[in-house]
Amino acid sequence: MTPAKITVQNTPITITAKNNNDYICITDMAKARNDDSRAADIIKNWIRNRATLEFLGTWELLYNPDFKVVEFDHLRMQAGLPTFTLSIGEWIEKTNAIGLTVERGRYGGTYAHKDIAFEFGSAISPTFKLYLIKEYQRLKEQDNDPQQLEWNAKRFLTKTNYLIQTDAVKNYIIPQTNYTKTTEWLAYADEADLINVALFGCTAKQWRDANPELAKTANIRDYATINELAILSNLQTHNAELIKQNISKEQRFTTLTEIARYQTKVLTEAEKIRTNPQELKP
Repeated sequence: MTPAKITVQNTPITITAKNNNDYICITDMAKARNDDSRAADIIKNWIRNRATLEFLGTWELLYNPDFKVVEFDHLRMQAGLPTFTLSIGEWIEKTNAIGLTVERGRYGGTYAHKDIAFEFGSAISPTFKLYLIKEYQRLKEQDNDPQQLEWNAKRFLTKTNYLIQTDAVKNYIIPQTNYTKTTEWLAYADEADLINVALFGCTAKQWRDANPELAKTANIRDYATINELAILSNLQTHNAELIKQNISKEQRFTTLTEIARYQTKVLTEAEKIRTNPQELKP
Protein backbone atom coordinates (compact mmCIF):
# COMPACT_ATOMS: atom_id res chain seq x y z
CA MET A 1 0.00 0.00 0.00
CA THR A 2 1.27 3.43 -0.94
CA PRO A 3 2.04 5.53 2.17
CA ALA A 4 -0.01 8.65 2.87
CA LYS A 5 1.47 12.15 2.77
CA ILE A 6 0.81 15.28 4.78
CA THR A 7 2.50 18.66 4.56
CA VAL A 8 3.50 20.47 7.75
CA GLN A 9 4.91 23.98 7.36
CA ASN A 10 5.93 23.25 3.76
CA THR A 11 7.60 19.95 4.73
CA PRO A 12 6.19 16.75 3.12
CA ILE A 13 5.91 13.95 5.67
CA THR A 14 5.23 10.29 4.93
CA ILE A 15 2.84 8.18 7.01
CA THR A 16 2.74 4.40 6.68
CA ALA A 17 0.69 1.66 8.33
CA LYS A 18 2.30 -1.06 10.42
CA ASN A 19 0.41 -3.61 12.52
CA ASN A 20 -2.77 -1.52 12.18
CA ASN A 21 -1.01 1.56 13.57
CA ASP A 22 0.17 4.74 11.88
CA TYR A 23 3.93 5.35 11.80
CA ILE A 24 5.17 8.80 10.84
CA CYS A 25 8.54 9.39 9.19
CA ILE A 26 10.57 11.42 11.66
CA THR A 27 13.39 11.61 9.10
CA ASP A 28 11.02 13.75 7.01
CA MET A 29 10.11 15.74 10.10
CA ALA A 30 13.76 16.42 10.93
CA LYS A 31 14.23 18.02 7.51
CA ALA A 32 11.95 20.85 8.63
CA ARG A 33 14.63 22.00 11.02
CA ASN A 34 17.73 21.67 8.90
CA ASP A 35 18.90 20.52 5.49
CA ASP A 36 18.53 16.86 4.52
CA SER A 37 22.10 15.97 5.50
CA ARG A 38 21.48 16.96 9.15
CA ALA A 39 18.27 14.97 9.64
CA ALA A 40 20.11 11.89 10.94
CA ASP A 41 22.09 13.99 13.43
CA ILE A 42 18.90 15.54 14.83
CA ILE A 43 17.43 12.10 15.43
CA LYS A 44 20.63 10.83 17.06
CA ASN A 45 20.79 13.80 19.41
CA TRP A 46 17.14 13.37 20.26
CA ILE A 47 17.30 9.70 21.17
CA ARG A 48 20.37 10.03 23.39
CA ASN A 49 18.55 12.55 25.58
CA ARG A 50 17.49 11.19 28.99
CA ALA A 51 13.99 12.64 28.77
CA THR A 52 13.54 11.00 25.36
CA LEU A 53 14.64 7.61 26.69
CA GLU A 54 12.25 7.94 29.62
CA PHE A 55 9.40 8.65 27.21
CA LEU A 56 10.34 5.82 24.83
CA GLY A 57 10.78 3.36 27.67
CA THR A 58 7.43 4.23 29.22
CA TRP A 59 5.68 3.88 25.86
CA GLU A 60 7.25 0.46 25.26
CA LEU A 61 6.29 -0.72 28.76
CA LEU A 62 2.69 0.23 28.01
CA TYR A 63 2.38 -1.32 24.56
CA ASN A 64 5.18 -3.86 24.09
CA PRO A 65 5.07 -7.03 26.23
CA ASP A 66 8.40 -8.15 24.78
CA PHE A 67 10.26 -4.99 25.73
CA LYS A 68 13.62 -5.73 27.39
CA VAL A 69 13.41 -3.71 30.58
CA VAL A 70 16.87 -4.65 31.93
CA GLU A 71 18.59 -3.42 28.78
CA PHE A 72 16.47 -0.27 28.88
CA ASP A 73 17.52 0.47 32.48
CA HIS A 74 21.16 0.08 31.48
CA LEU A 75 20.77 2.62 28.67
CA ARG A 76 18.85 5.00 30.90
CA MET A 77 21.67 5.00 33.44
CA GLN A 78 24.14 6.05 30.75
CA ALA A 79 21.95 8.75 29.26
CA GLY A 80 23.30 12.23 29.85
CA LEU A 81 26.95 11.16 30.00
CA PRO A 82 29.21 12.95 27.49
CA THR A 83 30.37 9.63 26.08
CA PHE A 84 26.88 8.18 25.65
CA THR A 85 25.80 7.52 22.07
CA LEU A 86 22.83 5.60 20.75
CA SER A 87 21.39 4.99 17.30
CA ILE A 88 17.86 4.02 16.37
CA GLY A 89 19.10 0.63 15.23
CA GLU A 90 20.89 0.00 18.53
CA TRP A 91 17.81 1.03 20.51
CA ILE A 92 15.64 -1.42 18.59
CA GLU A 93 18.16 -4.25 18.73
CA LYS A 94 19.03 -3.92 22.43
CA THR A 95 15.52 -3.40 23.82
CA ASN A 96 13.34 -5.12 21.20
CA ALA A 97 11.46 -1.83 20.81
CA ILE A 98 8.52 -1.56 18.42
CA GLY A 99 7.75 2.15 18.66
CA LEU A 100 10.54 3.06 16.25
CA THR A 101 11.44 1.33 13.01
CA VAL A 102 13.88 1.85 10.16
CA GLU A 103 12.55 1.34 6.64
CA ARG A 104 14.54 0.90 3.44
CA GLY A 105 13.69 1.58 -0.17
CA ARG A 106 11.70 4.30 -1.88
CA TYR A 107 10.00 5.50 1.31
CA GLY A 108 12.97 4.76 3.53
CA GLY A 109 13.79 6.53 6.76
CA THR A 110 13.18 6.32 10.50
CA TYR A 111 9.52 5.94 11.36
CA ALA A 112 7.87 6.36 14.76
CA HIS A 113 4.48 5.39 16.11
CA LYS A 114 2.29 8.49 15.98
CA ASP A 115 2.48 8.93 19.76
CA ILE A 116 6.27 9.03 19.58
CA ALA A 117 6.30 11.10 16.40
CA PHE A 118 4.23 13.79 18.11
CA GLU A 119 6.76 13.81 20.95
CA PHE A 120 9.60 14.10 18.43
CA GLY A 121 7.77 17.11 17.01
CA SER A 122 8.77 18.99 20.15
CA ALA A 123 12.42 18.54 19.09
CA ILE A 124 11.62 20.51 15.95
CA SER A 125 9.52 23.20 17.64
CA PRO A 126 6.30 23.46 19.66
CA THR A 127 4.66 25.18 16.69
CA PHE A 128 5.69 22.41 14.34
CA LYS A 129 4.30 19.81 16.74
CA LEU A 130 0.90 21.52 16.86
CA TYR A 131 0.70 21.79 13.08
CA LEU A 132 1.76 18.14 12.77
CA ILE A 133 -1.08 17.03 15.04
CA LYS A 134 -3.53 19.25 13.19
CA GLU A 135 -2.57 17.89 9.75
CA TYR A 136 -2.61 14.32 10.99
CA GLN A 137 -6.12 14.78 12.42
CA ARG A 138 -7.25 16.34 9.14
CA LEU A 139 -5.93 13.29 7.28
CA LYS A 140 -7.82 10.92 9.59
CA GLU A 141 -11.04 12.89 9.21
CA GLN A 142 -10.66 12.77 5.45
CA ASP A 143 -10.01 9.02 5.51
CA ASN A 144 -13.18 8.47 7.54
CA ASP A 145 -15.36 10.60 5.29
CA PRO A 146 -17.98 8.24 3.72
CA GLN A 147 -17.71 9.80 0.27
CA GLN A 148 -13.91 9.63 0.35
CA LEU A 149 -14.06 6.00 1.46
CA GLU A 150 -16.34 5.21 -1.46
CA TRP A 151 -14.01 7.00 -3.89
CA ASN A 152 -10.95 5.19 -2.50
CA ALA A 153 -12.70 1.83 -2.75
CA LYS A 154 -13.62 2.36 -6.37
CA ARG A 155 -10.14 3.68 -7.17
CA PHE A 156 -8.71 0.50 -5.65
CA LEU A 157 -11.12 -1.58 -7.72
CA THR A 158 -10.06 0.29 -10.83
CA LYS A 159 -6.39 -0.37 -10.15
CA THR A 160 -7.12 -4.05 -9.49
CA ASN A 161 -9.00 -4.42 -12.76
CA TYR A 162 -6.19 -2.61 -14.55
CA LEU A 163 -3.96 -5.53 -13.57
CA ILE A 164 -6.44 -7.85 -15.27
CA GLN A 165 -6.28 -5.72 -18.39
CA THR A 166 -2.48 -5.46 -18.49
CA ASP A 167 -2.27 -9.22 -18.02
CA ALA A 168 -4.53 -9.62 -21.04
CA VAL A 169 -2.35 -7.23 -23.04
CA LYS A 170 0.76 -9.16 -22.07
CA ASN A 171 -0.69 -12.55 -22.99
CA TYR A 172 -2.82 -11.72 -26.00
CA ILE A 173 -1.34 -8.67 -27.74
CA ILE A 174 2.41 -8.54 -27.12
CA PRO A 175 3.06 -12.13 -28.30
CA GLN A 176 1.41 -11.22 -31.63
CA THR A 177 3.44 -8.08 -32.23
CA ASN A 178 7.05 -7.20 -32.91
CA TYR A 179 7.52 -4.89 -29.93
CA THR A 180 11.01 -5.05 -28.50
CA LYS A 181 11.48 -5.35 -24.79
CA THR A 182 12.33 -1.67 -24.40
CA THR A 183 9.13 -0.50 -26.16
CA GLU A 184 6.80 -3.11 -24.71
CA TRP A 185 5.21 -0.43 -22.52
CA LEU A 186 3.66 1.15 -25.63
CA ALA A 187 1.09 -1.61 -25.84
CA TYR A 188 0.06 -1.01 -22.24
CA ALA A 189 -0.20 2.72 -22.80
CA ASP A 190 -2.29 2.20 -25.92
CA GLU A 191 -4.79 0.06 -24.04
CA ALA A 192 -4.99 2.51 -21.15
CA ASP A 193 -5.64 5.37 -23.56
CA LEU A 194 -8.19 3.30 -25.44
CA ILE A 195 -10.30 3.43 -22.29
CA ASN A 196 -9.32 7.01 -21.46
CA VAL A 197 -10.62 8.20 -24.83
CA ALA A 198 -13.75 6.04 -24.61
CA LEU A 199 -14.63 7.51 -21.21
CA PHE A 200 -12.92 10.90 -20.93
CA GLY A 201 -12.56 11.82 -24.58
CA CYS A 202 -8.81 12.35 -24.46
CA THR A 203 -5.56 10.48 -23.93
CA ALA A 204 -3.49 10.69 -20.78
CA LYS A 205 -0.90 12.80 -22.63
CA GLN A 206 -3.53 15.21 -23.91
CA TRP A 207 -4.80 15.63 -20.35
CA ARG A 208 -1.25 16.23 -19.05
CA ASP A 209 -0.58 18.79 -21.78
CA ALA A 210 -3.82 20.60 -20.94
CA ASN A 211 -3.23 20.43 -17.18
CA PRO A 212 0.53 20.83 -16.63
CA GLU A 213 0.24 21.92 -13.00
CA LEU A 214 -2.15 19.15 -12.00
CA ALA A 215 -0.05 16.63 -13.92
CA LYS A 216 2.89 17.27 -11.59
CA THR A 217 1.23 15.28 -8.82
CA ALA A 218 -1.69 13.42 -10.40
CA ASN A 219 -3.14 11.88 -13.56
CA ILE A 220 -6.44 12.07 -15.40
CA ARG A 221 -7.94 9.20 -13.40
CA ASP A 222 -7.14 10.84 -10.08
CA TYR A 223 -9.61 13.58 -11.01
CA ALA A 224 -12.37 11.22 -12.08
CA THR A 225 -15.73 11.31 -10.32
CA ILE A 226 -16.99 8.34 -8.34
CA ASN A 227 -19.32 7.43 -11.21
CA GLU A 228 -16.50 7.65 -13.74
CA LEU A 229 -14.32 5.40 -11.60
CA ALA A 230 -17.10 2.82 -11.44
CA ILE A 231 -17.45 2.92 -15.24
CA LEU A 232 -13.68 2.84 -15.68
CA SER A 233 -13.53 -0.32 -13.60
CA ASN A 234 -16.20 -1.95 -15.75
CA LEU A 235 -14.50 -0.92 -18.99
CA GLN A 236 -11.18 -2.39 -17.94
CA THR A 237 -12.72 -5.77 -17.15
CA HIS A 238 -14.75 -5.76 -20.36
CA ASN A 239 -11.73 -4.77 -22.43
CA ALA A 240 -9.72 -7.65 -21.02
CA GLU A 241 -12.39 -10.10 -22.15
CA LEU A 242 -12.54 -8.55 -25.63
CA ILE A 243 -8.77 -8.87 -25.93
CA LYS A 244 -8.98 -12.57 -25.09
CA GLN A 245 -11.55 -12.95 -27.87
CA ASN A 246 -9.06 -11.44 -30.33
CA ILE A 247 -11.40 -8.53 -31.08
CA SER A 248 -9.63 -5.79 -33.02
CA LYS A 249 -8.68 -2.57 -31.31
CA GLU A 250 -11.07 -0.60 -33.52
CA GLN A 251 -14.00 -2.86 -32.64
CA ARG A 252 -13.12 -2.78 -28.96
CA PHE A 253 -12.97 1.00 -28.95
CA THR A 254 -16.43 1.22 -30.51
CA THR A 255 -17.85 -1.24 -27.98
CA LEU A 256 -16.17 0.42 -25.01
CA THR A 257 -17.35 3.87 -26.10
CA GLU A 258 -20.94 2.64 -26.33
CA ILE A 259 -20.70 1.05 -22.89
CA ALA A 260 -19.20 4.22 -21.41
CA ARG A 261 -21.97 6.40 -22.84
CA TYR A 262 -24.73 4.05 -21.72
CA GLN A 263 -23.41 3.60 -18.18
CA THR A 264 -22.75 7.33 -17.84
CA LYS A 265 -26.37 8.03 -18.79
CA VAL A 266 -27.70 5.42 -16.35
CA LEU A 267 -25.58 6.60 -13.42
CA THR A 268 -26.31 10.25 -14.15
CA GLU A 269 -30.05 9.60 -14.11
CA ALA A 270 -29.71 7.57 -10.92
CA GLU A 271 -27.79 10.42 -9.32
CA LYS A 272 -30.51 12.89 -10.26
CA ILE A 273 -33.16 10.66 -8.70
CA ARG A 274 -31.11 10.22 -5.54
CA THR A 275 -30.40 13.93 -5.07
CA ASN A 276 -33.76 15.26 -6.33
CA PRO A 277 -36.47 12.73 -5.43
CA GLN A 278 -39.12 15.45 -5.79
CA GLU A 279 -38.67 15.29 -9.56
CA LEU A 280 -40.32 11.86 -9.56
CA LYS A 281 -43.56 13.24 -8.15
CA PRO A 282 -46.29 14.13 -10.65
